[in-house]
Amino acid sequence: MEKFVVLNKEIGQTPLACAEAWRAENSEYEDVSLAYAGRLDPMASGKLLILIGEECKKQTDYHGLDKTYEFEVLFGVQSDSGDVLGLVNECKVPDFNEVKIIEVTKKLTGEVTFPYPKFSSKTVQGKPLHTWTLEDRLNEIEIPTYTSKVHNLKLNQFKKLSRKEVYDQTSKKIESIPPVTDIRKAIGNDFRRPDIRATWKTFQASDLQEEFMVAKFTCTCSSGTYMRTLAEEIAKGLGTCGLAYSIHRTHIGKYKSLLFGFGFWLKKF
Repeated sequence: MEKFVVLNKEIGQTPLACAEAWRAENSEYEDVSLAYAGRLDPMASGKLLILIGEECKKQTDYHGLDKTYEFEVLFGVQSDSGDVLGLVNECKVPDFNEVKIIEVTKKLTGEVTFPYPKFSSKTVQGKPLHTWTLEDRLNEIEIPTYTSKVHNLKLNQFKKLSRKEVYDQTSKKIESIPPVTDIRKAIGNDFRRPDIRATWKTFQASDLQEEFMVAKFTCTCSSGTYMRTLAEEIAKGLGTCGLAYSIHRTHIGKYKSLLFGFGFWLKKF
C-alpha cells in the first residue's frame, strides 16, 4: 500500500470531496483512513497531498512543507474572504506599472507577518476564525498573526478583463461548489452563496469602470502562507484593493532558499 498520493483538486471541490472521489475510484482503499496534509480553499485548485493508512498518524510530519502557487490578483475589487467567494465591493485603482508592482513584490519577499484571514480554520479559544466571523463575534477576540517566509514572488503577466468577463468567470467558480445541505454546516448557509451572489449582481450592474486589471504571480513560500492575504497586500502596496482571483498550487515539498530570490527543491511530492 502506498503511503500517500498527490491529487489534483478542482475549483469547487473541498479537500475532503477530492479525497473521497479518489477513494471511490480505488475500491481497495474503501476502508482505509485518508488524511490531507495541507488544505486548499474551495476556490483554489492544484496539488493536494493525501496520506494513506498508517501514514495518517504522521500527519504532523508533513505540516512544514513548502509550496509553490500560481495566483492572480484582481485589482479594484475586494471581498471579506480575500477571494471571489466573498461579499464584494469596489474601490478606485490608481495608475501603476510593472516597475511599481515589482517594487511591491520585493517588499513582500522574505519573512512576513500577517493576521490570519477571518475566513480560515485557525482556532481561537477552541473555535475556528471562520465561525467567529459567521457569528459576527470577531470583536470579542484578538485575531492572531502568523509568520512565514516568501522565498520568491514573481510577476508573470498582466491582462485586462471587462466587467462582464469578471462577473461571468466568477459566477462559474461560485456555482462550481455542490449545494451544501448538511445541517451541521447551517451557519455557513451554503458558503453564504445567496448573499455572495447578490453582491456580485450589484457588481455586474455597476458602471464605475469598464475594465479591470488582473496580474498573475508565482510564489514559492513556507507552509501556512495565505495567497488570499498576499493578494490583498500586493494591492494595498499599490494603493488600491484587490482579491485572489485564482489560486493554483503547483509544487509541494522541501525548498532550499538561496540569496537574491534563487533556490531549489530538495524534495518534491
